[in-house]
Amino acid sequence: MSPRPPRKPKAHETPIALTAEEIAFTRALVIHQDPSVIALNKPPGLSSQGGRINANTLDELLWAFAKPGGSRPRLVHRLDRDTSGVILTARTKPAASFLGKAMIAKRFRKTYLAIVAPGAPSPKGGVIETPLRRESIGREAYMRTTDADHPDAETARTRYRTLAATLEAALMELSPETGRMHQLRVHMQSLGRPIVGDVRYGGALTVSGHEVPRLMLHAVKLRYPHPDGGEATVEAPMPDDMAALVAALGLAGTNPAGAA
Repeated sequence: MSPRPPRKPKAHETPIALTAEEIAFTRALVIHQDPSVIALNKPPGLSSQGGRINANTLDELLWAFAKPGGSRPRLVHRLDRDTSGVILTARTKPAASFLGKAMIAKRFRKTYLAIVAPGAPSPKGGVIETPLRRESIGREAYMRTTDADHPDAETARTRYRTLAATLEAALMELSPETGRMHQLRVHMQSLGRPIVGDVRYGGALTVSGHEVPRLMLHAVKLRYPHPDGGEATVEAPMPDDMAALVAALGLAGTNPAGAA
């Protein structure tokens, strides 16, 4: 999740030269496009913006959609590097302004899928309203649960429900109503059910003998007001590695994308 909107692009930014393979890769991520927006299914391991590794971020890869002499689409929001799923971009300045204001007004409805362990939380569904605060350890930033009267406390609210569960793991649907950094990850940790693969917040790296390759958190659906009127919904299929783990853990058989 993103703690704040992406940075605004600087005027007359210099286009980044992309290889033919990078252009093809980026265009293959498209799950919806129209004159105002492009929605992408971001793969895990790709930084939305400002990554530390020596590789292009999604923000930079958006030059794949720019016309000669034109500008690239603008990120409307971000996802953590290891989180996959729906990410929205605006193709025009008016669309970017409209969507930015809509996001600040909390008119976006985001739905995530997560695998947690061990088993389902109790209760299996509800609302988490535990406040969070930011803590820095060296160069790394963490979020911690905290008391509401702490001077650094930030309100945080997450709706959750269990879609499928065994004694060892559960497939969860998570809907954040605020956009704090790492909110879903810390809120699930607070229930004693951290997201598997989340080494930062205590997630298991092996579940029922199955290795967990990464953070198992996927932005499956986004509902938002469209710049051209009305509301729009876009969905992103679960990545192969997450779908394989869901099946291996006996959590398949639901229709998560249509369940929210």
